Amino acid sequence: MIVVLKKGTPVDEINRISQELKHVWRVTVEKSVGEHTIVLGIIGDTSTIDTLQVQELSQWIQQVLRVQQSFKRVSREFRYGEASEIVVPTPNGRVYFGEHHPIVVVAGPCSVENEEMIVETAKRVKVAGAKFLRGGAYKPRTSPYAFQGHGESALELLATAREVTGLGIITEVMDTADLAAVARVADIIQVGARNMHNFSLLKKVGAQDKPVLLKRGMSATIDEWLMAAEYIMASGNSNVILCERGIRTFDAKYARNTLDLSVIPVLRSLTHLPIMIDPSHGTGKSEYVAPMAMAAIAAGADALMIEVHPNPARALSDGPQSLTPERFDRLTQEMSLIGKVVGRWSQPALVTSV
Repeated sequence: MIVVLKKGTPVDEINRISQELKHVWRVTVEKSVGEHTIVLGIIGDTSTIDTLQVQELSQWIQQVLRVQQSFKRVSREFRYGEASEIVVPTPNGRVYFGEHHPIVVVAGPCSVENEEMIVETAKRVKVAGAKFLRGGAYKPRTSPYAFQGHGESALELLATAREVTGLGIITEVMDTADLAAVARVADIIQVGARNMHNFSLLKKVGAQDKPVLLKRGMSATIDEWLMAAEYIMASGNSNVILCERGIRTFDAKYARNTLDLSVIPVLRSLTHLPIMIDPSHGTGKSEYVAPMAMAAIAAGADALMIEVHPNPARALSDGPQSLTPERFDRLTQEMSLIGKVVGRWSQPALVTSV
């Protein structure tokens, strides 16, 4: 249930209404301030609450509505139709995620291999316009014999790359035991596709204050994905970014996964959270990344995650889907053309120095 307050409602009145709701109906009340409205979200058993009684609490209450979706905090209804804005501080300044902001580009290798590689890649993607460096310290792999990442030592290398370039860092946490170490380095903590249903991990990342990038599970429905986001938000963290990275369907002959771009308008109608698209994992082949990245921009994505490696043929993981820095340079220029058409591009197509 949400209580929509009139514009200009005094702070004291907002607090009084909130306390009244908590006292009378024994519910949790969360305040959401949008561009045009202030919304009080009521969490708990609202089945016995009479909307007319709530309406009578104050002349400042504009409307009382029941949220129909099972994912309450995540639903767009919970913010009265307004999109949320996620602000991430980085050494180079604040970066804004949301449908009313320029597209954010995240780039880097699948895995952190060594200092020279990660620092050089970070410099190159920054020059091309990326705001965040992605790189895996802990890698979930299908085979137990495949490269699993360098772990905590790789986090130190990411911290070095951050210091050198000023880029924000996005890296994955796989285990609750590693969360504190990851959170010390990451500006955004990634929960990967394989852990989307790891509810213990979701609760833990929800209990800390770093923004969370939640990737869609390989076979997850949209409702399951949004309910996973609800776990994070229900634990206290409202800064969640959704990332579509391709789902497993019946045809895996030509691409690694099926990149579900139709999810962009669907999510836009269902949730207020920002939407990122990962065309690298979504296709699994570097030659498909550029067209899917540009299609994602045209469809309304808020951010893109693209794998970049200085020598994809020698990458320790996911080389076939990685772009060279030179190809990433060209892609950012190509993306800028479509981004400007849809009014979502403010980054330089290519700058000349770090």
